[in-house]
Amino acid sequence: MSTAKKQTQLFPILLTNFIGTLGFSIVLPFLVFLVKDFGGNAIVFGILSATYPAFQLIGAPILGSWSDFYGRKNVLLLSNVGTVIGWIFFFLALFMPVEKLFSFDSALIGTFVITLPLLILFLARAIDGITGGNISVVNAYLADISSNENRSKNFGKMAISSNLGFVVGPALAGILGATIYGVILPVLAALLLSLITLIVVWLTLKESMPLLTKILVPERGTIRKVFAQECKDCYEVNPRKLGFQDIFKLKYISFLLILYFFIFLGFNIFYTSFPIHAAVGLKWSITQLGIFYAVLSGIMVLVQGPVLRKALKKFSEEKLVIIGSIILGTNFILFVSNNTILLYGAAILFAVGNGLMWPSFMSILSKRAGTVLQGAVQGVAGSFGSLASIIGLIMGGILYDFLGGTTFLVSAGVIFTVFILSFRLLNTKEKI
Repeated sequence: MSTAKKQTQLFPILLTNFIGTLGFSIVLPFLVFLVKDFGGNAIVFGILSATYPAFQLIGAPILGSWSDFYGRKNVLLLSNVGTVIGWIFFFLALFMPVEKLFSFDSALIGTFVITLPLLILFLARAIDGITGGNISVVNAYLADISSNENRSKNFGKMAISSNLGFVVGPALAGILGATIYGVILPVLAALLLSLITLIVVWLTLKESMPLLTKILVPERGTIRKVFAQECKDCYEVNPRKLGFQDIFKLKYISFLLILYFFIFLGFNIFYTSFPIHAAVGLKWSITQLGIFYAVLSGIMVLVQGPVLRKALKKFSEEKLVIIGSIILGTNFILFVSNNTILLYGAAILFAVGNGLMWPSFMSILSKRAGTVLQGAVQGVAGSFGSLASIIGLIMGGILYDFLGGTTFLVSAGVIFTVFILSFRLLNTKEKI
C-alpha cells in the first residue's frame, strides 16, 4: 500500500478517535456529582466507573478477533452502535425520578442508596462496555496502515487525537454544565457526537486489511514458524478459533501485557480518586474540574506532537517508556498536595510522562503483535487493560474513602513498578 493512501486512511480513524474520546471525556467533570445527586458515594462512583471496563473485558478480545476475520470497519460500526445505545440510556436516566430501590449501611462501604436513575446509569455503561472494543480495533487498524518507520509517529498522532478530545470534552462540559440545564446539555452533546462517530465510520473509513482465507500458526510448543512460508509442519486455522495460548506464544507478548496491566492499574486508581478529591477535598466545581482536565490534555497534545518527534530522534522507544514512567510516578506524588500550583505542576509532569511513554509502548506492542494476529493481540491487551481498570477504579474509590489524598501514592508506587520492569525492554529491542 502506498504511503499517500495510508495517510489518506489515517485521517478518518484519527477523527473517529477524536470524536469518540470527546464523547467519553465530556462526562468526566460531572459524573461524580451526578452519582452523588442520585444517592451514591465514592465507592459507588468507583463501581460505576468500573462497569464499562468490566463488560469491555468480555467484549474486547471477541471484537478484536472478529476484526481479524470480518474486518476492522464492520467491528467498529458494531462498537459505535453500542455506544449510541448506551448514551441514549444515559440521557434517559437524567429525567427519571430519584426513587430509592434499596439502601446500604455498612462500616466498610459506607451509607448510600441505589435509585432508579443510578441503576439505569449502570445499564448504560454496561451496554457501552460490552461493545467497547473500539480502542483495541482502532489500534489494530492503525497498526495495519503503519510501517516500522512511521509506527511510533502514527501512534503519537493517535494519542494527540485522543488528547484533543480530552481537551475539548471537559472544557465543553464545564461550559455547558454551567448553564441552567446543568448536565443535560453535556450528555446530549455526548449522544450527538456518538451518532456523528457512527456516521464518520460508515461513510469515510476504508477497510485496512484484506479478507483472510488462511493463517499459518506455530507448531505446538514453538513460535518459530508463525510467519514461515513453508507449508510443512503448519496448518490452516480459522481466526475465530485462536485461543489465548496462541497470543502468549508470541515472543515478549506476555511481558508486554504485564506492563500494560500495571500501567492501566496505576492510571485508574488515579482516575477514580482524583474527581472525588476535587469534589470533596478541593471543593472544585464542574467548571474548575473541566478546566483542569482541558489543561492537562492540552499539554499532552504538545508533548505527543513536536516533543515526541524530537525525542524519538535521540532516544529509542524502549528508553522513552523508561523515561516517561519515572516522570509519571513523580507526578502522582505531587497530587497528594492541595496546593493549586503543585497540582498544575503535577499535571505538566503527567502530560510529559504519559506523552512520552504511552505512544512508545503501544508502538512496541504493535510491532511484537505482527500482522496476522494484530487484532487478537490488541483485543487481549484490551482485556488486560479492562481487568486493571476494574480493579483500579474500584480500589480508587475504596482507598480514597480510607486514605484521602494519600491514595495517589498508591498510583505512584504502581507506576514506579512499571519503571523498574521497563528496563527489560532494552533486552527486547533487537529482532523486532
